[in-house]
Amino acid sequence: MTAQILDGNALAAKRREVVKQQVSQRVEQGLCPPGLAVVLVGQDPASAVYVRNKRKACEKAQFISKSFDLSAETSEREVLAVVEQLNNDPEIHGILVQLPLPDHINAELVIESILPEKDVDGFHPNNVGHLALKMPKLRPCTPKGIMSLLEETGVDLTGLDAVVIGQSNIVGRPMALELLAARCTVTICHSRTKNLPEKVRNADIVVAAVGIPNFVKGEWVKQGAIVIDVGINRLDSGKLTGDVDFENAANQASWITPVPKGVGPMTVTSLLENTLQAAYNLD
Repeated sequence: MTAQILDGNALAAKRREVVKQQVSQRVEQGLCPPGLAVVLVGQDPASAVYVRNKRKACEKAQFISKSFDLSAETSEREVLAVVEQLNNDPEIHGILVQLPLPDHINAELVIESILPEKDVDGFHPNNVGHLALKMPKLRPCTPKGIMSLLEETGVDLTGLDAVVIGQSNIVGRPMALELLAARCTVTICHSRTKNLPEKVRNADIVVAAVGIPNFVKGEWVKQGAIVIDVGINRLDSGKLTGDVDFENAANQASWITPVPKGVGPMTVTSLLENTLQAAYNLD
């Protein structure tokens, strides 16, 4: 293996310690700790794990943490009522409604009902629009965490060719905006993209976010490229794997994220940083 590992756990630990120190400073100044409310609708196993990790991270950072675990039968109106309650709660600076929501609930409507100033997931059209206009406020957590990982490489991103595989509103689209803001030349690829292997071979940075195990083959990766694997897939064996054929890609890349312990910890860390930022903005 020639690639250096981008250790998300190590970087997350370092950045969370900074957040914890800033929270202590707020309290010493007589300000309330940042407050995060997490709303979970239904019992999707993966969502439950994500929410548990987020709540634990909040407690360790000495945030105020409020939990709303609602049944899968909860109506859209009831979810909107919880969001409205949290919009008006002065102790809460950040609101996170865990996705996906049950089919009978309009996720876009729920996201847009969150005050943009408390939208610490960074999904509200107001926040995405600010990112598109190079005036970022609260940035989507996974792309923000990836930018922190890329910064850790020490590589100047200016002018590099970047390929983002996946066009979701959660990762793909905002990731492209982040890379564009860093002065990369960005290509977004998706299920209708032609000649995908060729496009990946020309990329200095590859961000894989398709949700298909080992989708990106090692031989697609350009020698010396930086490979960011957003995927987290559980195989029938129970093993977790990413969207990239890690073993073979690592022989080509200069830097690569592992799965797990790569992008995931930085997503949660970005959530904490966003909530702290929201607290200062709302003071």
